[in-house]
Amino acid sequence: MVNKLISLLFILCTFLGGYAVLQEDRSLPPIMHSDDECVLQNTVFQDGEKITYKAYYNWKFIWIPAGEVTFTVREEEAFFHFEVVGKTYPSYDSFFKVDDHYYSKVDKETLQPVSFRRRIEEGKYIRYDSISFDRENQKLTEFIGKSIDATRAFHYDSHACMQDLVSVLYHLRNRDTDVLKEGDHVPLKIFFDKEFFQPAIIYEGKKEKEIKNLGTYEVLHIRPELIAGEVFEEGTYMDVWVSADKNHIPLLLESPVSIGSVKVVLKEYTGLRYVLE
Repeated sequence: MVNKLISLLFILCTFLGGYAVLQEDRSLPPIMHSDDECVLQNTVFQDGEKITYKAYYNWKFIWIPAGEVTFTVREEEAFFHFEVVGKTYPSYDSFFKVDDHYYSKVDKETLQPVSFRRRIEEGKYIRYDSISFDRENQKLTEFIGKSIDATRAFHYDSHACMQDLVSVLYHLRNRDTDVLKEGDHVPLKIFFDKEFFQPAIIYEGKKEKEIKNLGTYEVLHIRPELIAGEVFEEGTYMDVWVSADKNHIPLLLESPVSIGSVKVVLKEYTGLRYVLE
């Protein structure tokens, strides 16, 4: 159980906007997005942005630091490159080592993913996969296996609004939150691990939130419902607080689990496009 929780912290981090645990959508139902929601122009982040989060696991009233996750942005003429690296602290490595690397390349004009790579090492579990998106023909291909040399190719029908595990965060940071009302559901479609998913995300409105060691911020409160299982109980929600300024960066993520709870907190940042307010 503890091993799963530690690795879960980094899965949560890659969905810091509240998109961690998804509802499976094997049938790929008709798209519910408008064209404006599928194609977005970036007004939020810039080249050189680097954001680091610290992950904790709470057990018997003790918050245990587990590791860190860092998000970086690199810009070139036609594309943005997003990289996410999540690692446990050295003190954890002998117990349960996590060394996860995610990479996404997106079209600068649309913020739609072009390709995705993931290499994860969590204890004895090792996985490599890559996805290429064919927007013109609405197809995608995933190569998946224990290493690059051991991958197999899988082909799927897709559509223009599909996101990968990393591009979705930067896409959502550029969504117009002024049009959202409390209780609204935010539509998304994500592909990974040979499956299509639709997050169940509820917008809980704008409010003030005091965050320890950070201060008090005006935030957007987001609550995704989590799927019941070994880690989450029935009816469990994760709470995510995102800065309500122009940056739209997650500040704090909290979620109960079957034993204890998890928390991910903004640790440091550089290269933001705007002053964090």
